[in-house]
Amino acid sequence: MNCKQFNSISLEEVLLSLGHLPTKQNEKEAWYLNPFASESQASFKLDKRINAWYLHSEGVGGNNTDFMKRYLNAAVNEVLDWAQKQNFSSFHQQQQIKKSEPNYTIDEILNIHNPNLKKYLQVRGLSPKIYNYIKEVRFTVGDKKLYAIGFENLSGGIELRNSFYKGSLLKKDISMLNLNSNIQDTSNLEDENTRGVAVFEGFMDALSFIEMQKSFRGDILVMNSIALLNKSIDHLKNYSDINLFLDNDNAGIKCKSQIIKSFSQAKDHSGLYSNHKDLNEFLIHRIKNNVPNKLGKRSEKFPEADELQVRNQEPELKNSNGFKRKR
Repeated sequence: MNCKQFNSISLEEVLLSLGHLPTKQNEKEAWYLNPFASESQASFKLDKRINAWYLHSEGVGGNNTDFMKRYLNAAVNEVLDWAQKQNFSSFHQQQQIKKSEPNYTIDEILNIHNPNLKKYLQVRGLSPKIYNYIKEVRFTVGDKKLYAIGFENLSGGIELRNSFYKGSLLKKDISMLNLNSNIQDTSNLEDENTRGVAVFEGFMDALSFIEMQKSFRGDILVMNSIALLNKSIDHLKNYSDINLFLDNDNAGIKCKSQIIKSFSQAKDHSGLYSNHKDLNEFLIHRIKNNVPNKLGKRSEKFPEADELQVRNQEPELKNSNGFKRKR
């Protein structure tokens, strides 16, 4: 990645990845508390139209590179090395727009068969119980034939994971699952306000929830990128019972705070895995250390009988419709 490419990435997404959320915003601009120092009144302005920032309290500003040089107290090459390691969705989208033809092809989408993928899932603490919610995706990048676990979003894009790769294909979007009837796309279902929803940043945490819970009846929302926080909040307006299982890092904490600010009834369950980065890490730790599933023994409800309101009936994890793709 060079400076031109990094500066083309949405600074809003860069700030969000660092755990900074705006205090106010509109279509043209957003205001933040000073990312470089403590302050009580926002003086950091992001001009969304030109993707540039200006810090009024100090009279300085610039582009993404200028921001990260100061934020990391680093040279340009160190900033670019940091940026290369991130997974900025806006950068991938721009790359797709600029190319008349994608540099990859999706060869096949099928049920999970590859033993390496099954082993990877097992290492992540996941059993065949979650197979109905994912697919095996075989694709080609350049001249390389690759395969990965695929998890579809509402726009038909696919989040990909294997032991060595983390990425996505096609358009970035949130994902929705419905544990009542095991339907991937819940956008057309009625009476959302009568159901609960569990919110996750990544699909591995969502699958971990499915692995551990026993009687949650409702929807699962996977953000797939913290840059999709605002879109996630739009979807959450349809629910009265909102349960948050976000990461225990700065970005996750900021996202949680923003959601709770928008929905005072939202319940934070990150304390259940407070000693771990996320729910999947907690699941792996529990299995690796042979910790009994006390939650399951104590109640048919996950995580706690008095913490997460769920339906009384047991969900049926079968008859998956899988991916609804237009080929």
